[in-house]
Amino acid sequence: MRPISVFACESQPITVEGLEKALTECDDLEFAGSVSKVSEAFEALSRVRPDVALIDLSSGLAPALRLVGNLKTVAVPCQAVLWVVDLPEMDAFRALQMGVRGIVKKTLPSAKLIECLREVGAGKVWMEGTPQATEFLQRKEVSRLTPRERQIVSLICRGMKNKQIAENLRITPGTVKVHLMHIFEKTGLKDRLALAVHARELVGSADWQPKESVTT
Repeated sequence: MRPISVFACESQPITVEGLEKALTECDDLEFAGSVSKVSEAFEALSRVRPDVALIDLSSGLAPALRLVGNLKTVAVPCQAVLWVVDLPEMDAFRALQMGVRGIVKKTLPSAKLIECLREVGAGKVWMEGTPQATEFLQRKEVSRLTPRERQIVSLICRGMKNKQIAENLRITPGTVKVHLMHIFEKTGLKDRLALAVHARELVGSADWQPKESVTT
């Protein structure tokens, strides 16, 4: 099996050197190159076509998400991972909606970065602190989500708040909270962001409808 190829969009040369060194120590990962600016990344990724693109946010979230959207538009088979110092929950939620497959903090040990790259390279979604899909799908409770609970998960993944979900389903916000409590209990997930990470597995790909718009 060929190694998972990783291409970096990172502005700091010393960080790129550290990444390359870490990857050379892994038989199943390989360094495929780098660029220092997001504006240079699309052409390079289209040419190199790596398995994973590790994207720094030094230029901001909006340019990174435009890059992810452009790669999807031209069907470049490259999975995006955001390499961040910090990212607010709502921004992380938005990034997942746009097709980002992993979010990893630069403050984490290199072992966590390697774990993220392997998971994303294998076609999964990765975020620190959330159970992996292969783990929670083994939980019998997941298959017990009711049709209403699946609807609520789907609406959460469209960016709706509890009040909006209540209006959409013609129920009270209190009832939405009760359903969410049951969803978290059954899945073992802790928050709305974790639901977004695992939405496809929870509600099925046919019913999962992420919000595609990007606001800048």
